[in-house]
Amino acid sequence: MTRKERYNSIIGWFVENRPVAESELHYRSPYELLVAVILSAQCTDKRVNLVTPALFEAFPTPEALAVATFDDVYPYVKSVSYPNAKARHLIAMAQMLLEEHNGEVPSDIDELMKLPGVGRKTANVIASIVYDKPVIAVDTHVFRVAHRLGLSDGSTPYAVEQDLERHISLELRPIAHHWLILHGRYTCTARNPKCADCPLTQWCREYPLIAAAPKPAARSAVK
Repeated sequence: MTRKERYNSIIGWFVENRPVAESELHYRSPYELLVAVILSAQCTDKRVNLVTPALFEAFPTPEALAVATFDDVYPYVKSVSYPNAKARHLIAMAQMLLEEHNGEVPSDIDELMKLPGVGRKTANVIASIVYDKPVIAVDTHVFRVAHRLGLSDGSTPYAVEQDLERHISLELRPIAHHWLILHGRYTCTARNPKCADCPLTQWCREYPLIAAAPKPAARSAVK
């Protein structure tokens, strides 16, 4: 199977069977999404969604967050990963939004990446979801799924991003990120992928290897 055939089959399946795929982060504005995505780095969306309601109530705007201190913000984010760094990033991000963007979340990826706590993945998520830009954010789930399915052999997230964008049409890129991340989160998991429940095995590059691997022998009961 050629890579083009694999893309056509896999993307075609998602188009037909997953017409709706969205971020699982809870937010009501570009500012709230930006805060949530910063917090989600190396942290689950479920945990972030537990944290953000109180955080957004305390700091509903960039203006409110920009004048906060570390001690103000930390109690709200202490249960996420790397809370010290993220609390500082959030405050500095809000200050930069006010100083350089009049409090508005920019649409340009390079400008987004200048914000504290924002890397390329976060910038692409914001650009894709908020501004419907034809970019694909590559996180650990997307990176893993792209390799397992045979959609990319890129050694870095950026290389995988380039492969995906080279083969996925402009109009499908905003939703393709969600297809891949949700597939990685719930089916093609890092440990013990649920191949028996996966609808993509006929096109998956690694599935024949997994299926052919010897199964561990069942332990006999000790009598």
